[in-house]
Amino acid sequence: MPGELSPRQLLELAFTTASQAAAPSVCLPPALVGMQRRPAVVLGAGKAAASMAAAFHAHWGAPVRGLVVTRYEHGLVPGEQCGGVEVVEAGHPSPDGASLAAGERLLSLAAGVRRDETLICLISGGGSSLASQPLPTISFEQKRAAANFLMRQGADIREINCVRKHLSLLKGGRLAVAAHPAPVATFVISDIPGDDVGAIASGPTIADSTTQQDAFAILEKYRYPKVAELVPVLGDPQWETPKPGDPAFAGDSVHLIATAATAIAAAARLLRERGYAVLQLGDDLDDEAQALGREHGRLAKRMRAEGERVAILSGGETRVVLGEGGGRGGRNTEYASALALELDGEPGVYALAADTDGIDGHGDHAGGIVVPEMLALGRARGLSLAALLAQHDSYSYFDACGLLVRTGPTRTNVNDFRLILCENQHDAPQL
Repeated sequence: MPGELSPRQLLELAFTTASQAAAPSVCLPPALVGMQRRPAVVLGAGKAAASMAAAFHAHWGAPVRGLVVTRYEHGLVPGEQCGGVEVVEAGHPSPDGASLAAGERLLSLAAGVRRDETLICLISGGGSSLASQPLPTISFEQKRAAANFLMRQGADIREINCVRKHLSLLKGGRLAVAAHPAPVATFVISDIPGDDVGAIASGPTIADSTTQQDAFAILEKYRYPKVAELVPVLGDPQWETPKPGDPAFAGDSVHLIATAATAIAAAARLLRERGYAVLQLGDDLDDEAQALGREHGRLAKRMRAEGERVAILSGGETRVVLGEGGGRGGRNTEYASALALELDGEPGVYALAADTDGIDGHGDHAGGIVVPEMLALGRARGLSLAALLAQHDSYSYFDACGLLVRTGPTRTNVNDFRLILCENQHDAPQL
């Protein structure tokens, strides 16, 4: 068997392998094969935007100009270049003034594409916040408040982005509309369960299958207290998004270059090489984080009882309902906390839950590690995992126990990565 690693080392290696498989330098160049090399206008938004722009420039071989916007601290790294493409940074998960300025500039650049240029759009998760431009009938603050409310209420990301699209001059295909009749070639890294390209970064270049009525129903479902102030725009047909079948999009192309499945497949290959049977639960799980953690804890105990050496893999984007309270943490440490409580020190079971972008929630961590002794570690420090989880303050526990996963920004984003290792009862390695 390849060099022996501790369970924690293997968990971290599997996560690194998964994230690297979705790196733009790996997944973008093959998608460019066969494209005519002409001067290009490159526009982009997302946590992977800077690394995508650098990979594009390195492999395009013709002049490039344009603008991409990414999250703060997710820009170019030393040695990277992207030619004439400017990289700016802005707010996430809530947009800020830099997001507003970036959205305005993207629309202007899209409208100014010359006939001798190819328009390239580089889209990844996070773009909804990073580039913002409200419809002229509402304010930036109104648009931001609606999205922030839905996030705190645990709305599905597709629901949040449906509302964003119908309050935006940029999203739901409207960036492409600004560029037409110039054709748009869009390259997408997916952070959306199910990989609906129209939902990734709220689909700025994708004709929109959702409606104003859908957006209104979502706000009503979650009882948004200021829904009345949005009725004028959501009820006005002139602000409906462009729809599939619109002939203006006929010359456009969309290339999905990396997904959660890409990352999970890479980790599965590694784990099989290390002697594990691999059980894949899906790459699109979007349950409430604590409920999914408890469910997976019960599954791991059954697998452990059967005695097989198995690795349980899953991806997607879980949800956390914060309401008006909440401490520090993220959906992955919430999942891992509930998993650990369900396992209750089960020997021979180890787990990692982390976001492939390197940021779980608002913290400086990607996620957390679960080990059999973690509840005992917390008790020795006077901490109760159950009590902190009830306060949505899982970060404090994992930090005190030395169980946070810290990678820094990975500059890609195919969402959550979850791995549970169930060791053979007669051959459980030590951490």
